[in-house]
Amino acid sequence: MKKSDKRDDIIRASLELIAEHGFHGAPMAMIAEKAGVGAGTIYRYFENKDVLIKALHRDVEEKLFAVLTEGYSDEKPIRERFIYLGTMLLKYLISHPLYFRFLEQYYNSPYGVSLRRDKIMRKADNRDIFTDLFEQGTARQVMKDLPLPVHAALAFGPLIVLARDHTLGLLELDDALIIKSVEACWDGIKRNV
Repeated sequence: MKKSDKRDDIIRASLELIAEHGFHGAPMAMIAEKAGVGAGTIYRYFENKDVLIKALHRDVEEKLFAVLTEGYSDEKPIRERFIYLGTMLLKYLISHPLYFRFLEQYYNSPYGVSLRRDKIMRKADNRDIFTDLFEQGTARQVMKDLPLPVHAALAFGPLIVLARDHTLGLLELDDALIIKSVEACWDGIKRNV
């Protein structure tokens, strides 16, 4: 087994265990066992569990970002961009339930709260496509003049609940219902003329 394969096995095992048991319910020894590596091997790739969790988040976010930006154009109208991003996000979350469950835990933990705060305060190293869209929409008076966290809550709160309900089998989201749902989120943040 190559070194990169071991790292990938550790990442995959971590994702599965954290999604199932949470951060505290997935100790390094359990991750090592599931990955088929010795406990000490994990520390060759990740200094500690915090570093592992942050690396896992970065890997999941990079995959999500690649999907969101494929076919995305910031030249299109704000509404069209919002519908595209919301639709792609919801489709991605329901087709990758492990990633979704991990991201839910991450963003509701001190890790995610800190990252969200940095993005809102523009301290994060990477640009956030959604923050940019909300700022442009507000500046162009296409979206309501609301604080960034309110835009995010009105846009993503319902989508997260829908993804969760779909994953739990309480709701079947097809393409038509996804589009209608994202359009309803748009209605919550668009400026009424």
